[in-house]
Amino acid sequence: MSQTINGVRWTIQDVEALPDNEWVRYEIIDGELFVTRSPHHKHQQVTGRIFAVLDHWSLESGLGEASIMPGLIFSDSDNVAPDVVWISYERLAQVQDEVGHFRGAPELVVEVLSPGKANEDRDRLAKLKLYSTQGVKEYWIVDRIAQRVEIYRRDQAQLRLVATLLMGDVIRSPLLPNFACEVARLFVSRASR
Repeated sequence: MSQTINGVRWTIQDVEALPDNEWVRYEIIDGELFVTRSPHHKHQQVTGRIFAVLDHWSLESGLGEASIMPGLIFSDSDNVAPDVVWISYERLAQVQDEVGHFRGAPELVVEVLSPGKANEDRDRLAKLKLYSTQGVKEYWIVDRIAQRVEIYRRDQAQLRLVATLLMGDVIRSPLLPNFACEVARLFVSRASR
């Protein structure tokens, strides 16, 4: 449920002038405004599960922290709020501003796809390019409908697809020593048992 408003180069100041609405999320990628309605509760459930496993691992390891929908302000015309990020404490000290936004890339960004071609294109194309140019080390695209996770990792200054994980697979990451999460754990529900 995304709407793009073409023909205008948007900035952070333009977005700050828009009315506050808890059901709408505004993001800017290369000066293009994306307006997204509040996602389906299943989207939020998967997002919460991803946060929970990353948060648990972070508390156990002491290496960093997970965050849900943090503001990533890369420039005046690149301002997004991914579903989940993980950032090391070292990196956090370098990029967090006084109001809690990140003014640089976290190591890991996770986007849970919302249905619709415009939403998928935003996450698979525009955000992949943005995260790649900004220095994100790893990017997970989580498809709750297809129940799969695509893992992109930095290779020669670009994020490249290295794995597509399905329900029987386990997510592991060189960024997160000893982290392991069964893909099925993200999607299982009482109704599917």
